[in-house]
Amino acid sequence: MLTHCLRLTAYFLMAKGIAILGSTGSIGCNTLRVVESLGEQFHVVALGAGRNVWKLAEQIALYRPQLVSVANEECAQELAGLLRERGIKTPAIRVGEAGLIEVARMAQAEIVVSAIVGAIGLVPTLEALKAGKRVALANKETLVMAGEIVTRAARESGAELLPIDSEHNAIHQCLRGEKRAEVRRLVLTASGGPFRCKSLREMEEATVEDAMQHPTWTMGAKVTIDSATLMNKGLEVIEAHWLFGFDGEAIDVVVHPESVVHSMIELVDNSIIAQMGATDMRHAIQYALTYPERQACALPPLDLTQLSVLRFEAPDRARFPCLELAYRALRTGGTLPACLNAANEMAVEAFLAGRIRLTDISRVIDRVMTKHEVQATRDLDVILEADREARAAAAAEIACLTLSERIAVEKLV
Repeated sequence: MLTHCLRLTAYFLMAKGIAILGSTGSIGCNTLRVVESLGEQFHVVALGAGRNVWKLAEQIALYRPQLVSVANEECAQELAGLLRERGIKTPAIRVGEAGLIEVARMAQAEIVVSAIVGAIGLVPTLEALKAGKRVALANKETLVMAGEIVTRAARESGAELLPIDSEHNAIHQCLRGEKRAEVRRLVLTASGGPFRCKSLREMEEATVEDAMQHPTWTMGAKVTIDSATLMNKGLEVIEAHWLFGFDGEAIDVVVHPESVVHSMIELVDNSIIAQMGATDMRHAIQYALTYPERQACALPPLDLTQLSVLRFEAPDRARFPCLELAYRALRTGGTLPACLNAANEMAVEAFLAGRIRLTDISRVIDRVMTKHEVQATRDLDVILEADREARAAAAAEIACLTLSERIAVEKLV
């Protein structure tokens, strides 16, 4: 018994503590798979989730975190009941944004994986950086909404900010060892989503089921719809600006249907460096956890002999106006990127609920951005207020579109 306790003590002293914000989502679940594959190098100390308490209970049983967070008190009570039924020791349970912040700032966590989808991830991620943690970032909204504040917090605390998104992770790998002055541009690749070869009319008539058929990646609903509209690539352009310090004019997007080249950099001598690999997020997650070291990965190597063709196309900005809206937000700066993000989240939610069409998403965002009064963003409260105002404005635009659609249907009848 004493020997077993000593081994456990040595394990927890040597292994790096990891906290995961968004543990029950796709990235969170894949992070836990990576942690398991890396053996005794890491141990899970805290998990932040939302309402999926059944999945969280399974994770607690397997990884025994000391602290967890859920959406609200109702979820907390349900989780505690599930753990009692299964005879699992209950960790400290917290709720809401305060709970996520506690997970992000937990003293035993050296690495915080920020994998929550949406604006809700901003404040906890910022708090992790202020606490000097290494943040492995999969939450695009954090940098889109408050890139200046977030990167400044990392500089001031000495925190590391490493991207998990496959595109930014690829750029990070391509830039290793390169001088900034020798890099002309960054090239983010996009699969093109399920509507790459569809007409505008087909996109206007697309159902939620159609939009959820991503050709290469398996992701959550919001991210999948962003991929269908290419808004995910627009958000990534803004994110790349803050991660790597390149202006929008030096960040390009190309459609690459095979999703084998995850992104590229072009150097001043016209040569291009690309990062390639299997379409599996575990590679990027492991890179962020083990950086600057590279370690053997559980994923199979890429078989180059099976690659019959690699295609690259310019994105059609007429069919995918969300991409240009993101470039516009980046050029303008201030609170406009936060406005863009808020309007997009509201519009995507409305589309998933069947209230608007897929092509209405960009219309809502455009109208909200056009009416928005841009302010400087050095104060987080200003950004959060811009987020609230943009959501209210988007809700009004969605209501107008819904009413117009209903009136049109009634006229046909």
